[in-house]
Amino acid sequence: MLFDYKYSGSTIVNNTSTSTGMSFSPDTLREPTFFVGKLNQKIAFREAISALHDVVISDLRFFPKDKEEYKLWAAEQEKLWLSDYMADFQIENVRARIQELKEELSAVQKEKRTVMGPFNKAKSAYFDYLYKNDKDAWFVLDPVITVHPDEVFFECFSKDESSYGKLSCNYNIFTEISDFKCGTTNIDYSEGLYNEFQKIRNYKDTEFKIDPSGFEAKTTNEQVYKEVKIDLPDSWVRGFLQVSSAMTLPATVLDLHPMDIFSLCQYLRRFKEKKGPRALRFVLEPDKPIKAVFEPSYDEITFHRSIFQGNEAKTIRIWGRRRLLILERLIPIARNFKVVLLGSGLPSFFIADLGDMSYTLGLSGWTKNDWSTAGNFDLMAPRTNVDLFTQEKVFNALKENWFESSDNLAKKLNLDPSVVSASLTAYTQAGRVIYDLNLGVYRVRELTQEPLNMKALRFASPQEEVANQYITENRVKITSNVNGDKLQIKGKVTDKNYTYDTMAVLDKDNRLIEGYCECSFYKSNQLKKGPCEHILATRMALHAKAAV
Repeated sequence: MLFDYKYSGSTIVNNTSTSTGMSFSPDTLREPTFFVGKLNQKIAFREAISALHDVVISDLRFFPKDKEEYKLWAAEQEKLWLSDYMADFQIENVRARIQELKEELSAVQKEKRTVMGPFNKAKSAYFDYLYKNDKDAWFVLDPVITVHPDEVFFECFSKDESSYGKLSCNYNIFTEISDFKCGTTNIDYSEGLYNEFQKIRNYKDTEFKIDPSGFEAKTTNEQVYKEVKIDLPDSWVRGFLQVSSAMTLPATVLDLHPMDIFSLCQYLRRFKEKKGPRALRFVLEPDKPIKAVFEPSYDEITFHRSIFQGNEAKTIRIWGRRRLLILERLIPIARNFKVVLLGSGLPSFFIADLGDMSYTLGLSGWTKNDWSTAGNFDLMAPRTNVDLFTQEKVFNALKENWFESSDNLAKKLNLDPSVVSASLTAYTQAGRVIYDLNLGVYRVRELTQEPLNMKALRFASPQEEVANQYITENRVKITSNVNGDKLQIKGKVTDKNYTYDTMAVLDKDNRLIEGYCECSFYKSNQLKKGPCEHILATRMALHAKAAV
C-alpha cells in the first residue's frame, strides 16, 4: 500500500541555556493540522514522550545468528583441507604446487583486504551515522499525531508490531496556546529528536509546535519540501485497526499502584527465564490483594496496595511480559496504572495515569502474535447491518465535537444504541475513528488521507469471507435464546462433508464474548486469534435471519 508524505523541511529543535523550541513538520498533503503552545509540565512530558520512543524501537523477535560468512569460510577451508589430504597420496611436486597456490591465494586475499579496507570502513561509518542521525531510513513509518479540542495525542507501533503506544496530553500541560486546528497528520520525527527531548528542563521554556507554516503556499523556492513515498505494509495499517477494535471488547479491569509496576519490572530485570512457559499470571479474588505469578519459576508477588474490585474470582495469563519494561520510565511520574485484560492469551492494555496526560501501552497476546497478522478482533466487535446514510449521520455528529460517547450520540440522534455502536465500529475498522480506552469515548482519527482499501485489510484472514459464503449457500442452521443480558446462539455449520456444532454468545452491545466450535482452529486457539469461520457464520446467520 503506497502512501505519499510531503514535509515542509524537517523537524527542528533549537536548544539554548534558557529555552528549547521543538517544531514538528507535518505532512502537507493532508488537511491542515497544527498546534502551537508552550509546555507547562516539562519533566513529565519528557519522560512520557521518551517512553513512547521506547515503543518505537522495541523489537523482541528472535533473530538467529547470521552464519553466511562462516559458511563461505568453511567452504573455502574444506577445499584446502581436502587438498592437504589428497596431497598425502601424490608425489612431492604436486605438494609443492599446492603450497605455491596457497601462497598466491594468501597474497591475493591480502591485497583484496588492502584495496577494500577503506571502502568497508567508510560503509560501516556511513551506516553508523545513518542509524544515529537519520533513523527514518531504518524506521520507515512516521508517527501519527492528532489534535483535538481537548487534547493532543501521539500513536505509534513497535518494530515487531506487537506493542502499541499512545500518549494523550490534555491542554493543561501547555501554557500560552497560540493556535491550533483539529485533525490528524503524520509528523517528521527523526531519531535526533529523542536526544533533544532529554535536554528538556524545568528552568528552560519549551515551545511545542506542529508547524502551521508548513501549509503556507509559496511561489518562490524559499521553502524546501521533503517528499517521501512509503510502500506502507498492510500489516501496519491493519494493526492500528485491530488495536482500536480490541479496545472495545469486554475486559477485566484492575488498578495497580506504581510501586506494583516497579515490583514487576524489578523482577523482570533480576530474573531472565531460559525456558517456557514464560507467562505472567494475574490471580484475582474479590476484595483481596492482586497477586502476580511468574511462570515457570512460579514466584509470586502480592500487591498489598492494590485490591481487586471485581465480583468473581479469576486467573488470567498473559505472555510476552518483558514488554512491560517499557513502563519503567513512567513509574516516578505515574499516579496509578489501570490494567485492562481481555483474557488469557488475549491482548492487554496498561494505562498510566500521569495527571494531565495518559499513556496507553497495548500488548498483543504474546510477542510473536503481532497485532496485524494473528488477531482478528474486528470480527468480535458489534456487527449490525446499518445503511450508509445512517453511518454518515453518526460520523458527522461525532465530528461536530471530535469526540463523544456512544450513548450520548444515540440520545443526540435519537437512534438505537446498537445502531450507533455498529456505525462507530464500521468507522473504527475503516481507520477513521479510534476508541479512547481511558475516557470511554470515540474520537475522530483519520489514519490516512486516502480512503483505505478495506477489502485488502479486512480479509488478511479469510474467516469472514468463508463465513459469508456459508451463509450465502445456506449451510448454517441456528437456534437462539436469551439468558439475562446475554444472547446464546447455537448452530450447525456444514463444511464440505462434516457438520460442526457451534455456539456464539453475544453481550447486550452485540459483541462476541464467548464461543465454541468442534473445528481444529478453535481447539488450537479458542478465541485468542479471533473466532473461526464457523463461529462467525453462526453469529452472522442471526442477522441474516433477522433481515429476511
